[in-house]
Amino acid sequence: MVFQDPSASLHPQLPVGRQLTDHMRVHLGLKGAAARERAVELLQTVQVPNPAEALKRYPHQFSGGQRQRIAIACALACDPEVLLADEPTTALDVTVQAGILKLLRDLAIERNLAVLLVTHDLGVMSAIADTVAVMKDGRIVELADRETLFRAPQHEYTRMLLAALPGSRIDESPEEAADE
Repeated sequence: MVFQDPSASLHPQLPVGRQLTDHMRVHLGLKGAAARERAVELLQTVQVPNPAEALKRYPHQFSGGQRQRIAIACALACDPEVLLADEPTTALDVTVQAGILKLLRDLAIERNLAVLLVTHDLGVMSAIADTVAVMKDGRIVELADRETLFRAPQHEYTRMLLAALPGSRIDESPEEAADE
């Protein structure tokens, strides 16, 4: 799982290398040089500069985007089939946000990884999602592929969300939207 705020999910008093290798020691049985080598590979995968040196540094010594990349590396440490990302770009500026979204998309493709992205930001969702589940009051009210959802939303709540987007033209019925 990748949480919204990597500062809260990374231990401030432990070097990044320790945090990455702890997962591998407990769950994969890797120790010493093997765990360290895998940690360097993971940091390379998520594009953290100077990964071998980064292992010795503490979370506060990285930017917000780099901390989020480290949190993603921790989540990938045991080769999961599903990565749950809870608002992973909320606290990041637009440029860094785009980089993190591209990274998540690339990881999904390269590792055949299912990414379950939880977000209220439809722009973020549209950049990464293949399939979208719209929830209201804790229940899924619409499930569709991204293009269908934007082109012809079926549920009134989905239409309201899309109509709230800047520059939206979702003020006609789904049938009218589909005709365009």
